[in-house]
Amino acid sequence: MRRLLFLLPILAFLTLSTSAQSWPDQFADFISVSDASVVIENVTVIDGTGAEPRTGQTVLIQEGVIRGIGEEVMIPLGARIVDGTGKTLIPGLIGMHNHTFYTTSQRRIQLDVTAPLLYLASGVTTIRTTGSYAPYSELELKRAINNRERIGPRMFVTGPYITGGEGYTYMTRLDGPEDARRVVRYWAEEGVDWFKAYNLITREELAAAADEAHKMGIKITGHLCSVSFREAVAAGIDNLEHGFFTNTDYDEDKPLDECPSDFRESLLSIDMNGEQVQTTFREMNAAGVGMTSTLAVYELYVPNRPPLEQRVLDAMSPEVQKEYLQTRSNIADENSQLWKDLWVQSLKFEKAFVEAGGLLASGVDPTGYGGALPGYGDQRNYELLHEAGFSTPEVVQIMTLNGARILGIDAETGSIEAGKHADLVLIDGDLASDPALIRNVEMVFRDGVGFDSAAIIESIEGTVGVR
Repeated sequence: MRRLLFLLPILAFLTLSTSAQSWPDQFADFISVSDASVVIENVTVIDGTGAEPRTGQTVLIQEGVIRGIGEEVMIPLGARIVDGTGKTLIPGLIGMHNHTFYTTSQRRIQLDVTAPLLYLASGVTTIRTTGSYAPYSELELKRAINNRERIGPRMFVTGPYITGGEGYTYMTRLDGPEDARRVVRYWAEEGVDWFKAYNLITREELAAAADEAHKMGIKITGHLCSVSFREAVAAGIDNLEHGFFTNTDYDEDKPLDECPSDFRESLLSIDMNGEQVQTTFREMNAAGVGMTSTLAVYELYVPNRPPLEQRVLDAMSPEVQKEYLQTRSNIADENSQLWKDLWVQSLKFEKAFVEAGGLLASGVDPTGYGGALPGYGDQRNYELLHEAGFSTPEVVQIMTLNGARILGIDAETGSIEAGKHADLVLIDGDLASDPALIRNVEMVFRDGVGFDSAAIIESIEGTVGVR
């Protein structure tokens, strides 16, 4: 039976200061808990390590740090008590492909207001932006969040996309390896944390960018096509985005340094247990290269998926909602068998990667034609990873501790363990019983401060796609 041991106040508790928890008055409506000592009682904990859920747990937070967890925890006198009965506590989600810009079929817009709020309200306490549309906007947003001038997740900012040949106007189009080094040096000095290579980069440009980034203490990931996964590993990449959907390893006719328009046809017949795929996995694992799952954005291209959620439509501006529903209808009319088959294969690929020892993380990628919103799309990933065959503890680990490991912050956050930042998500219900309960976020703790999810969401309804 759970037993709580209450302590008389001693000097250590008397000297606790609430200054570390203080926020400007303008955010008061969004904050439920800001006490220096907080106790979450009688809660089910899924800790992010892959361990099975533990019921009847008590979690002690002091000055933004987890100080105790278990059935018997010493509780300081005067601590704020949060009743966790019938609720689940998981680590804050770590979004590894979480842009602050957003697209539909008709627009691309920087969401400096709604994206950070919606991420945090959905339980995402850390993001890597993974390709910037407006790098200076993201660097300023990161500074403002760190200084408590804005509310949002901890941010790792990726520099502008680096690609070769033709590309979108907001991408850096490289002119050879030395140009890649120049671009990396510039943005590293400006303060970005990661770089992202894109579709048309060459092997030499990627190798030069990775080498220069590593000299500057920065890592590089990629949404690739012209360079295959195995080629990227050989070039020194640190992470690979989107998994199955962007891997040209299996296109036997692929020209070097070119992106074949029909390479996805080659993905339909690959055997996940075959030597081709397993060789990719072995080389990635040997080099310590993780992979980011972004199922929520690719699901949009499968006819009649995902199920329509009213909360998603309510968050969108009227114009964005119209654009999204029209494109969704067009895709349903096309009834593409290719994307249905690719979808089934993609789930198998991610499961096989983990079974081969791969480090899989997750992110929403709120692009495409607009149906995968910041935060809400991360929650959808939680459901889709279950569809791929992962257990609840495995999915929580993929979406928390694994991302922290890729970012190199797993000693600080990513799991519910004593000594780590109190980045936590309190969910109404028994999450292990139904993946859809991931939508029932009640309170999100970022460094021990509890934010009211419903209040934040209400403040941005009808504005996603506008600000």
